[in-house]
Amino acid sequence: MSDETREAVRSNAKYLRQVRPIDPDEICEYIEDQPHPAVVRQILREESFDLGLVERDDGTFEPIEEGTVSADFDGVEALPDSHVHRLEDLLVEREGLGWPEGESGDRLRGRIREIKERYLQQADVEYDDLTALAYAVYHLPDYYTVAQYVLAELIADGLVPTHLRVLDVGAGVGGPALGLLDLLGDEVLVDYHAVEPSAAADVLEDVLDGVESNVETTIHRTTAEAFDPDGEYDLVLFANVLNELHDPAAVVEQYLDVLADDGSVVAMEPADRNTAIGLREIERAVADDGPATVYGPTVRLWPHETSASESWSFAVQPDIAVPPFQRKLDENASGPDHEPGEFVNVDVQYAYSILRTDGRTAIDARGSRSQAAKMVDAESHVTDRINLLAVKLSDDLSDGGNPLFLIGDGSQTIDHFAVLTEESILNEDLRRADYGDLLVFENALVLWNDDEGAYNVVVNAETVVDRVAR
Repeated sequence: MSDETREAVRSNAKYLRQVRPIDPDEICEYIEDQPHPAVVRQILREESFDLGLVERDDGTFEPIEEGTVSADFDGVEALPDSHVHRLEDLLVEREGLGWPEGESGDRLRGRIREIKERYLQQADVEYDDLTALAYAVYHLPDYYTVAQYVLAELIADGLVPTHLRVLDVGAGVGGPALGLLDLLGDEVLVDYHAVEPSAAADVLEDVLDGVESNVETTIHRTTAEAFDPDGEYDLVLFANVLNELHDPAAVVEQYLDVLADDGSVVAMEPADRNTAIGLREIERAVADDGPATVYGPTVRLWPHETSASESWSFAVQPDIAVPPFQRKLDENASGPDHEPGEFVNVDVQYAYSILRTDGRTAIDARGSRSQAAKMVDAESHVTDRINLLAVKLSDDLSDGGNPLFLIGDGSQTIDHFAVLTEESILNEDLRRADYGDLLVFENALVLWNDDEGAYNVVVNAETVVDRVAR
């Protein structure tokens, strides 16, 4: 097709989008060389993001106005059947109808064991075809789920535009991509770019096949360090990849340069100690000592302060249902070393960080010395009762004792834990608050916990704890 034809289609579409749904058959009549409707349709599909158009089931194109995304999100109960079927089709295609049985099943199980062992040893994983497939079986469902929980927060805060350019760095086998696209629905135009150099890109390509017509997908088969982005992006994802990079802070800073002025970098990592603490170290490097601001959850509540505590912080959500392909692989396992559930992965626990460059944060409140103490000054308040502001950064960490929660204000150099010794109507918000919520403590007792090397903020019947709405 000629450049003249393309420009003529664009010009007519720009005019008609203000009047009525765009019909490729109609546009043909307005163009001098009268191209075939299929040609016009293809041009409209290729130009849909720039034109702000989405293709409907009847073959017409309708505009999606610029604004922010709204979505109803009540959590994730299971990986949707459509994704289950697509992955099972891929397993059959590559490993045959009996993929969970015999040699093929043993190969997949052996590779999953190897992936898990190398992860525990913090060793690199080489992604060949079998590794990518095993990774999809074991991790795609929980990564899908985590992405929805984290990105739903941005949507609820009105920070995701309806014309959305996404850069998914280290996209892997596509769990976060599917989670994002399902969450957005078909009333959002998405220009999705994935950066993935390994064999995982082949699985990604398969699972993205058949996504909604409002999504334009491009896979760049190169490394995060080598990729040269084109233009700006509203959302840059780093899902479970930063822990695999040699210099993750430098890579995040590299991609902050291509973030739109009102865009967000979203980094997600598993909840284990090394990766979760590592994420906070990256966060400090690019925010406290770099160009970004922490939007959430570890908001800096005191200006010009930085956290230097260990901060093993992660969120916990309800387990998802066991995906059929994991159940089949597990049920067909045998041998003395196999324990039921070895190949099932339904826990939803994750660390995350949202960064921006416009200074905006999820919590607007800031500390004032006349109203609250800084955690960095905790040593001078031991055995005192104080007021403080803090973000709730964990679920209950106790093991049958008094409820225990990690808290932070962005200034702490040593971990602080709120210990609920006497629950009352005055302090029930401590237990009820969600991960990332702002809490105001009044009359809390500060003690040093020598066994843990941390400060305990004791909440008893004399303490008031209020959750502050965003």
